[in-house]
Amino acid sequence: MRFILILLFLSTSLFSIAQDSKLEVFKKDSLLIFKKNPIKGFQNNYILFIPKGTPINKKIVLLVEPNNTGKTSDSISVHEKYAIDLASVSSVGNNVSTMLKIPLLVPIFPRPSSQELIYTHALDRDVILNNSQELKRLDLQLIAMVDDAKSVLSSMNIVVDDKFFMNGFSASATFTNRFAFIHPEKIKALAIGGFNGELMLPEKKINQFKFNYPLGIHDFYQLFNKNFDINQFKSIPQFIYMGKLDDNDAVQFDDAYNDIERNLINTNLGSDVQNRYLKCQEIYKKNNINATFITYENVGHWTTSEMNLEVIKFFFNQMQTD
Repeated sequence: MRFILILLFLSTSLFSIAQDSKLEVFKKDSLLIFKKNPIKGFQNNYILFIPKGTPINKKIVLLVEPNNTGKTSDSISVHEKYAIDLASVSSVGNNVSTMLKIPLLVPIFPRPSSQELIYTHALDRDVILNNSQELKRLDLQLIAMVDDAKSVLSSMNIVVDDKFFMNGFSASATFTNRFAFIHPEKIKALAIGGFNGELMLPEKKINQFKFNYPLGIHDFYQLFNKNFDINQFKSIPQFIYMGKLDDNDAVQFDDAYNDIERNLINTNLGSDVQNRYLKCQEIYKKNNINATFITYENVGHWTTSEMNLEVIKFFFNQMQTD
């Protein structure tokens, strides 16, 4: 098997043996699944992938990639299966983790068919306003998972930076983009791609129209009880990319955006994915956001080995900045 699957029901159990080990690196790819822990602040399970070669007693950076099933289901096992694949096989994040020898955290957030307009995997407005135990403030749940994972890794003599990397493609890119606005102080660097050409913008209004979350920051304080920290957001190195042929457009679907949001986007940013992407770039550059934008020719809504390598290089360079 390519990895070891270990089911853990307590975050810090079964790891005492690691402290007795004199190993300098992890010897096998390991996939750990942690049960939800409401006391610690997360109502859903999460996955921690630790690649072979992860160094011991040397500070590294934890990588976080939100899960993206690509469809709704009321069965959490469906979302778990896709999250396991993301963590261990089929994702840019797994490539980054494996090549750079850094742990990867993937949450197992649900995306229920019974509440199909709540696009959990994109951290949409419906999620932020939801007060159910399972879905409430997934952004805060993710931070609690990261804190728990840091404790677990520390017990294994794997030392991670206070800030973490974030990566995402498609819906998980949108989640990452929006999370970075809410919690910019948590992120060391991020990479996102395939996000419908639509980025959250550091603007309260565009063309005199109010841009509320998740389009902009007009009602940011009302939602999060704090002001948007533009300086912290500017400090995040960002690698943002799209395929030139990518016309996957979640903007036009009700689960991703409501009618008001859709009309604002189509009218003020563009109804075409590629033109919208150019407009978002323009706004980011105007606000001096620390972002590198790349468009890949002959690529649609997928990634290539070249793109994966560019993302790996980007995160590698950020590891050298300390």
